[in-house]
Amino acid sequence: MNNRYFVASVLVVQVLCAAFFVSEIVISVLGLPIAPISWTFVELIEIGAAVGLLLGVIVGAMALQQARARSAKAEEALRRARSAFRDILDERFAEWGLTPAERDVAMFAIKGFSTQDIADFRGVSEGTIKAQTNAIYRKAGVSGRSQLLSLFIDELVEDEPDAQSSQA
Repeated sequence: MNNRYFVASVLVVQVLCAAFFVSEIVISVLGLPIAPISWTFVELIEIGAAVGLLLGVIVGAMALQQARARSAKAEEALRRARSAFRDILDERFAEWGLTPAERDVAMFAIKGFSTQDIADFRGVSEGTIKAQTNAIYRKAGVSGRSQLLSLFIDELVEDEPDAQSSQA
């Protein structure tokens, strides 16, 4: 919470600094008559403005560093999730006794490719892919692609509450 107030304060100082510099330029360009301000006061305002702008740069750099750290942490979590999902796939494929060809077909099916696309990727007929997907479904104990995918999603979702409760 204190961080928000600090950032807001720096932002207010920067707005005031910008307003000072812009008003000084506008007054000078338009030749507006204003009461003279002592040079000492002007110098103090300019020093304050410079400090405010410098603080803005520092706060911006800190915010960028924090954002990069959060991004790296999120990328690492995503990498772990991918690895965990891949491990689950490999375990189930081994459990079901899928052949290497069936593993490839199952991966493509889980990724959402059509039977024709899978046949094209593998350089075989669509009938071969249909036979392999039927064998995969039979071995997995499901009736179709959506049920096959839901097996893996259910396993990931079931693990999620355990991971959250152990972190609490």
